Amino acid sequence: MNALPSRSFGSVGVAMVTPFKPDGEIDVPAAQSLAVSLVEDGADMILLAGTTGEAPTTHLPEKQTLLREVKDALAGRAFLMAGAGSNDTAHAVRIGVGSQEAGAEGLLINAPYYNRPSQEGVYRHIMAVVEATDLPVMLYDIPGRTGVRIEDSTLDRLAAHERVLAVKDATGDVEQGFERMERTGLEYYSGDDGLNFAWLTHGASGVVSVVAHADAHSWREMIQEVDAGDLAGARAVAQRMRPLVRAIMGGGQGAVMAKEALALQGRLPHACLRLPLVGVSESEVAALRQTLSECGLL
Repeated sequence: MNALPSRSFGSVGVAMVTPFKPDGEIDVPAAQSLAVSLVEDGADMILLAGTTGEAPTTHLPEKQTLLREVKDALAGRAFLMAGAGSNDTAHAVRIGVGSQEAGAEGLLINAPYYNRPSQEGVYRHIMAVVEATDLPVMLYDIPGRTGVRIEDSTLDRLAAHERVLAVKDATGDVEQGFERMERTGLEYYSGDDGLNFAWLTHGASGVVSVVAHADAHSWREMIQEVDAGDLAGARAVAQRMRPLVRAIMGGGQGAVMAKEALALQGRLPHACLRLPLVGVSESEVAALRQTLSECGLL
């Protein structure tokens, strides 16, 4: 059997939502409870302050409080990662440094969004955050949100740094990722739940999932089957998960639907969001409830 991929950041990561109270304040006890439940369901890495955590609308003191309190609740049972994303390099550096101070064990760093810098700008932005801390880093390539790709030459330069260990890939291009994995030696993590099976069979180390909020144990099962060489079994998991992936990610607002799923499961007191995200219609919630029920998740 081939050697298993290295997994510096675990294998089943969850890009965790940030629970809010109806008054808009962060619900810290709910975040602690949720993180623990995700680990009990099969996750071994929790990402806070990512896109799904509504990072653009949470501020550094809030991020630090979340990190400290969730880390305390997890008590070492999972790797704790923090997103350090901004289109302002100095701000991203402050987030990275503040996250390390609050107990993060690794950083997820994306290219700057909206301002669409050159590849030299992308490189310098990411390296500024990397060099400001002592933490291991996972790069996040998601051009659909940032408006700019991390191109091959830039990725190769970043991969040369000893603490840049992995990539969360949400480009949708598995073939490109397979080539990059081979060329750079970086660990790859699927950032697109609909492609988890494809990435894993191409040698990815794991997933950083949104759908895992509702069902982390199935992704754990898939990874175990891929590791064991049982591709038919892993494919069956992918087929079983397809309706849930569509229900949560089909509209492109994973944070919104993940919160609704958790509320339906009784694992989150409220599905509250911060603007500009807004809730979905009653019919959409009803359709989600039906999918969760059909998947045996209610």
